Amino acid sequence: MANQFIRFKLNLSYDQYLAVYQGVAKNVVTLADDGRRLVFPAGNIQRYLTKTGIQGYFEMELGAGNKFIGIKKLV
Repeated sequence: MANQFIRFKLNLSYDQYLAVYQGVAKNVVTLADDGRRLVFPAGNIQRYLTKTGIQGYFEMELGAGNKFIGIKKLV
Protein backbone atom coordinates (compact mmCIF):
# COMPACT_ATOMS: atom_id res chain seq x y z
CA MET A 1 0.00 0.00 0.00
CA ALA A 2 1.34 3.44 -0.94
CA ASN A 3 1.82 6.11 1.67
CA GLN A 4 -0.96 8.61 2.11
CA PHE A 5 -0.36 12.38 2.10
CA ILE A 6 -2.82 14.76 3.75
CA ARG A 7 -2.54 18.53 3.38
CA PHE A 8 -3.93 21.05 5.83
CA LYS A 9 -3.59 24.62 7.10
CA LEU A 10 -2.88 25.61 10.68
CA ASN A 11 -3.19 28.98 12.33
CA LEU A 12 -2.59 28.45 16.04
CA SER A 13 -1.62 31.34 18.28
CA TYR A 14 1.21 30.91 20.76
CA ASP A 15 -1.35 30.92 23.59
CA GLN A 16 -3.39 28.17 21.91
CA TYR A 17 -0.30 25.98 21.63
CA LEU A 18 0.72 26.89 25.20
CA ALA A 19 -2.29 24.85 26.37
CA VAL A 20 -0.27 21.77 25.40
CA TYR A 21 2.45 22.62 27.91
CA GLN A 22 -0.13 23.38 30.56
CA GLY A 23 -1.66 19.93 30.13
CA VAL A 24 -4.99 21.32 28.94
CA ALA A 25 -4.60 20.13 25.35
CA LYS A 26 -2.83 17.08 23.98
CA ASN A 27 -4.08 16.96 20.40
CA VAL A 28 -4.47 19.28 17.44
CA VAL A 29 -7.78 19.10 15.60
CA THR A 30 -8.09 20.57 12.10
CA LEU A 31 -9.70 19.95 8.73
CA ALA A 32 -7.70 18.59 5.82
CA ASP A 33 -8.03 20.07 2.35
CA ASP A 34 -10.19 17.10 1.35
CA GLY A 35 -12.62 17.70 4.23
CA ARG A 36 -11.38 14.98 6.59
CA ARG A 37 -11.13 15.80 10.27
CA LEU A 38 -7.56 15.35 11.48
CA VAL A 39 -6.68 14.69 15.11
CA PHE A 40 -3.02 14.20 15.99
CA PRO A 41 -0.67 14.67 18.97
CA ALA A 42 0.39 18.30 19.33
CA GLY A 43 3.99 17.21 19.81
CA ASN A 44 4.10 16.27 16.13
CA ILE A 45 4.20 19.96 15.17
CA GLN A 46 6.15 21.36 18.10
CA ARG A 47 9.25 22.06 16.00
CA TYR A 48 7.25 24.64 14.00
CA LEU A 49 6.35 26.70 17.09
CA THR A 50 7.49 30.33 16.95
CA LYS A 51 6.80 33.38 19.12
CA THR A 52 3.60 33.94 17.15
CA GLY A 53 2.44 30.30 17.29
CA ILE A 54 2.17 27.84 14.40
CA GLN A 55 0.96 29.11 11.05
CA GLY A 56 1.28 27.60 7.60
CA TYR A 57 0.38 24.91 5.14
CA PHE A 58 1.47 21.40 6.10
CA GLU A 59 1.56 17.89 4.71
CA MET A 60 1.20 14.81 6.90
CA GLU A 61 2.50 11.47 5.69
CA LEU A 62 0.89 8.24 6.83
CA GLY A 63 2.13 4.73 6.08
CA ALA A 64 0.47 1.32 6.15
CA GLY A 65 -2.33 1.08 8.69
CA ASN A 66 -2.43 4.90 8.92
CA LYS A 67 0.82 4.88 10.89
CA PHE A 68 2.19 8.40 11.37
CA ILE A 69 5.45 9.00 9.50
CA GLY A 70 5.88 12.77 9.65
CA ILE A 71 4.72 16.29 9.00
CA LYS A 72 6.48 18.86 6.87
CA LYS A 73 5.72 22.52 6.36
CA LEU A 74 5.03 23.41 2.74
CA VAL A 75 4.46 27.17 3.02
